[in-house]
Amino acid sequence: MKILFTGGGSGGHFYPIIAVVEALHDLVVERKIIPPELYYMAKEPYNARALFENDVKFMSISAGKIRRYFSILNITDVFKTIYGCIIALIRIYSLYPDVIFGKGGYVSFPALFAAKILHIPVIIHESDSHPGRVNAWAGNFAKKIAISYPSAAEYFGEKNQSKIAYTGNPIRPEISNTLKNGAHEFLKLEQETPVILILGGSQGSTTINDAIIESLPELLNHYQVIHQTGKTNLDDVKATTGVVLKDNSYAYRYHPFDYLNELALRMAAGVADMVVSRAGSTIFEIAAWGIPSVIIPLSPSISHDQTTNAFAYSETGAASVIEENNLHGHILAAEIDRIYGTPAIKDKMKEKALTFARLDSAKLIAQAILDIALEHEK
Repeated sequence: MKILFTGGGSGGHFYPIIAVVEALHDLVVERKIIPPELYYMAKEPYNARALFENDVKFMSISAGKIRRYFSILNITDVFKTIYGCIIALIRIYSLYPDVIFGKGGYVSFPALFAAKILHIPVIIHESDSHPGRVNAWAGNFAKKIAISYPSAAEYFGEKNQSKIAYTGNPIRPEISNTLKNGAHEFLKLEQETPVILILGGSQGSTTINDAIIESLPELLNHYQVIHQTGKTNLDDVKATTGVVLKDNSYAYRYHPFDYLNELALRMAAGVADMVVSRAGSTIFEIAAWGIPSVIIPLSPSISHDQTTNAFAYSETGAASVIEENNLHGHILAAEIDRIYGTPAIKDKMKEKALTFARLDSAKLIAQAILDIALEHEK
C-alpha cells in the first residue's frame, strides 16, 4: 500500500500532514495492517527531520504560484506549474499510490492534477473558512473533502456536499497536550499573577509587537506577558522595551522570546490565562488548549483567509477579534481586561474553544485515507 501526501510549503500545511501520518501509524498497529509506504510531494521538505522520524519519503516537485495582484512572476510561474505537472505525472505514474491526500496550496496542484489524470483516489483537507483555489477545484473530483470550519462547506457547491465531513484541523498530540508542572520555574514566572501569551507566528509580527510594547505599561500592572516576537525581531523589541520599561517596577513580568520551541510552547499554554494571536493554524491549537483569546488577523489586503478565519472562530464565542486598522496598545489592553475581568465571558470562551476543537481530527482523516487505500489496493 502506498499513500502520497501533498500540500503547500508552510507549517500550517505541513504539520497537519504530520499529525495525520502519526495517526496513520497508530491505526496500522491498531488494525494489524502491513505498514504502508508514505511519501510527501512538495517543493521542499519543510522539516526533513519530521519526515524522517515518521518514515515519510520526500519527492521534490516544481510548482508556480498565481498571485492575486499583478506580478511578472505570475507569467514565469505558469511555466513552473506546467513543468511540475509533467514531472508529477511521470513520478506518480511510476509510484502509483493507492490514495493521495492534498492539504491545499498551490504546491499541491501538480500532484492533484496527476491524480485526476491517472484516476487515483483523492482526499483533500481545507484549513480555512473559505477554500483556496486548488482545493475548490480538487473538491470536484475528490472522494472525500475534510473541512476545519463548518462554513467552508458552502463553497464546494451543492453536488459535493455528500462528500464533505467536518473534521476540524489535525493537531499533533504533543502540541495539544499542555504542560503545567514546572512551567513557572522554566519560564521564570510568578505563581499567582495571570499570564498573557502573545503568538505572532514563527516569523513574528511587527504590528502585534508594536501594540504589545505600547500596552506593556498597562498590562504589567496586572499580568505577566510571554511574548513570541519572531526570530528577527527580538533584538529590536528588547531595545525598545528596555526604554519603555526602564523605570517600571513590574518590568520583570515581561518575558520576550524569539521563538517558543515545542516544550516552551506547551508550558506557556499550560499556564496561560489568555492568548493574543494571528488567525492562522494557531487558532486550532488555542481551541485545543481551551484558552480565551484575542485574534488579530492579517490585513485583508495581505490575507483574506485570516480575516474570515478570525471572524468564523469568534462567531463560535471562543474569541474576540481586533482588526489591524483598529489595533492600538490601549485598545488591546482594554480588551484583555474586559475578557479576563468578566468571569462569565472568560468561562464561555473556554467552553466554546473546547467545543470548536476536534482532537480526533487526525484520526478521522487517517481512517478515511486508510479505508480508501485498502479499497483501491484490492
